[in-house]
Amino acid sequence: MPRSKRDQKVSLTKTDRKGLSNKQQIIEDIQECRQKYDNVFLFSVQNMRNAKLKDVRTAWKNSRFFFGKNRVMQLGLKFVSDDGDEDPKLEQDLEKLRDQMIGQCGLLFTSESKETVLDWFDSYSADEFARSGFRATKTIHLKEGPLEEFSHAIEPHLRSLGMPTKLERGIVTLYKEFTVCEKGKVLTPEQARILKLLGKPMAKFKVIINCCYTKENGFEEIKKRDIVVTKKNKKVLNKKPKKAKSEEAMSEDEDEDDEEDMSDEEDEDEEMDMDDEDDDDDEDGDKA
Repeated sequence: MPRSKRDQKVSLTKTDRKGLSNKQQIIEDIQECRQKYDNVFLFSVQNMRNAKLKDVRTAWKNSRFFFGKNRVMQLGLKFVSDDGDEDPKLEQDLEKLRDQMIGQCGLLFTSESKETVLDWFDSYSADEFARSGFRATKTIHLKEGPLEEFSHAIEPHLRSLGMPTKLERGIVTLYKEFTVCEKGKVLTPEQARILKLLGKPMAKFKVIINCCYTKENGFEEIKKRDIVVTKKNKKVLNKKPKKAKSEEAMSEDEDEDDEEDMSDEEDEDEEMDMDDEDDDDDEDGDKA
């Protein structure tokens, strides 16, 4: 039976939106952390997974992580003094840190030294299953035969993913060889799902420290970011300060104005000559 266009499902559930009060709270928390902790680090995440990021938060209980909207975090980093006395060096360093907040990134406030932070995050990584769009790091090839690690109930699902399987005496069996993925090629959603079912992690979760601000040395760029251009940050990346016209451009404009003035004077001279000729013709006619 065809679906009626008039039959619309209306959800009766209600969820509270995170409004201005929540954003204001984040800004206040960042400003408090800026006063409480000595150092702030800007980081990005490769192969983002919430569970893995939670493990990192647990390992750094004495520090504070912020991972939200960049504009809100930038407002929290903006230097505001109650006395009205602003340190120009501090304001410049925080401005440099705010300029680096493009794309997916987060803030880490800590009193640990820069060397301690870099050593820990350089050594930390966790294996994770690849998702669609990820490039395979190795070739996975399955030989013909039984797949005893799978239950018989999952066989239709394996077949829907493109695997040549069948049930033989209740055991999932490959009736011919099958290549799950090839090294260097982009994974499809089906291939990523098969790799997860096979228990073959190819991605690595890693937190990369890009730059930092310390009370001792100020702003430092540690690792340049590979920012992916999107519709949201395209305007920010292409934004250029307005510049005054160069001397050459000014001279070209002046030359054009001079040429226009010369042409206007020539037109006026021609009109005057034409008027004089008309007057002479009229005088000759009167004499005749």
